[in-house]
Amino acid sequence: MNMSTVWGRRAVIQNGSMLGILGMALRAAPEAVAEEIAKLKLAMFSPSTEMTWVTTINPWANAVNAAGKGVVEVEKYPNGALGRALPQQAQMVLDGVADIAFVIPGVTPGRFPDNEVMDLPGLFGSLREATLVYTALIQQHVLRGFENYHVIGAMATSPFEIDSRSKVTSLTDRKGKKIRVTNASQALTLKELGAVPILMPVDEVPEAIERGTIDGSTEFPGAMYDFGIDRVTRYDFFLNVGVSSLTLLMNRKKFMSLSPAAQTIIRRFGGYWYADLFIKGYGAYNAALLKKMNQDPHRVESFPTVAEEARAQTVFSEVITDWEKRNTRNSALLARVRKEIDKVRAG
Repeated sequence: MNMSTVWGRRAVIQNGSMLGILGMALRAAPEAVAEEIAKLKLAMFSPSTEMTWVTTINPWANAVNAAGKGVVEVEKYPNGALGRALPQQAQMVLDGVADIAFVIPGVTPGRFPDNEVMDLPGLFGSLREATLVYTALIQQHVLRGFENYHVIGAMATSPFEIDSRSKVTSLTDRKGKKIRVTNASQALTLKELGAVPILMPVDEVPEAIERGTIDGSTEFPGAMYDFGIDRVTRYDFFLNVGVSSLTLLMNRKKFMSLSPAAQTIIRRFGGYWYADLFIKGYGAYNAALLKKMNQDPHRVESFPTVAEEARAQTVFSEVITDWEKRNTRNSALLARVRKEIDKVRAG
């Protein structure tokens, strides 16, 4: 065999090896691209039929996924798939059980200390007003407790009413009644009005009322219907004992580990974009439920008299003043909130 033949065969072998390696690289390329897509686990403690999920959180995830193809993908885990305990959702995000979760700050006392300003009684007149003010505070990094999170969305409910199984049609009727509350400010307000406040996650309320552990709950229409509280209550007393603030939180370290493109997409669909989605979607649902409550012959609606409203406002002022006097920071926070309220009301 002459040398040209030998070298020719070696060339064929080498070329064949190179082609094989190239082929393997090409076959592996799509897998490498797929691995670069940021997968984010989104947790929701409640069923996928709950309307915060339906009107806001699920549409948000769909918007991110549509804009983030090949860059970022939100994997949805509703129905408590990653954890059902509502008070644990914020910790789940920090522990990496979930990357993103729906969190109600009021049920985790102490974790978000400045958030109490949102819970004070009688401050907000509507879901829209409270949501825009809360979003402004978050966007301006005013509130402590969120340092380890990237806040995607800040929302707030409509003002709470009191829904009860036993008759509550006046302030007097509430005296001695065990009423579930959603945060510390509501607890103090109800106590000052003569009720016995009990802090409890919303998903535990129906069973607690059925068992007689509590007589009723401070609630807003959406949660009343979504969690079945309407099935175990009949009386609705419309006294503005405050709102509940709601958040969609992401682990900040996880957010900062994303590519700039992925971060841009998450930011694009957060803040005021998210607030507007909630106001339009959940706001319409809330308005429809208020109408439904009003037309339901099995429900008894009542409102404070002029004298009762004056008595309630006195209690509200005392609760707010007491909170404001705890430290100088609280006083500054309240002034900031009132300034933002004035901005919203001014249009």
